[in-house]
Amino acid sequence: MRGAASDTSGVRIFPPFIYAGLFVLGYAVHRFAPVRLWPDALPGAARAVAWGLVVIWAALGGSAVWLFRRAGTTPNPTKPTTAVVMHGPYRITRNPMYVGLVALYIALAIFLNSAWPLVLLPVVIVLVQRLVIAREEAYLEAKFGEEYRAYKARVRRWI
Repeated sequence: MRGAASDTSGVRIFPPFIYAGLFVLGYAVHRFAPVRLWPDALPGAARAVAWGLVVIWAALGGSAVWLFRRAGTTPNPTKPTTAVVMHGPYRITRNPMYVGLVALYIALAIFLNSAWPLVLLPVVIVLVQRLVIAREEAYLEAKFGEEYRAYKARVRRWI
């Protein structure tokens, strides 16, 4: 187990910055070489889907943060974790906050009618997986041992 001074996952980049950074890059490319999802104004159905994704983001992120606070731990991966949350959305995915951020990312691309951020979404997912989730999982496994390994065996990483 790690000492108290190094009792963190070792995540160096705050995860929302990965999503935001690549989204901004995709939108910047769109400004110079627009590739639209729809040729005209955003269809009503697409707008409804986008709003639905915003609701999913708010529900997943809000409930996850609330559950972390209730468990007496922090959702910030750069701080020490004191508990593993395994209920609420954590019964379906080990990473509801990251799944929620994917939903928000897609919603924003739809609202802006831009394909470029969606082209970069696989890169976002790979970066989050390698730079954040892999470190978090190694940390949680080292800190919580069999309890976390059993949780990993029953709940998928993303969905």
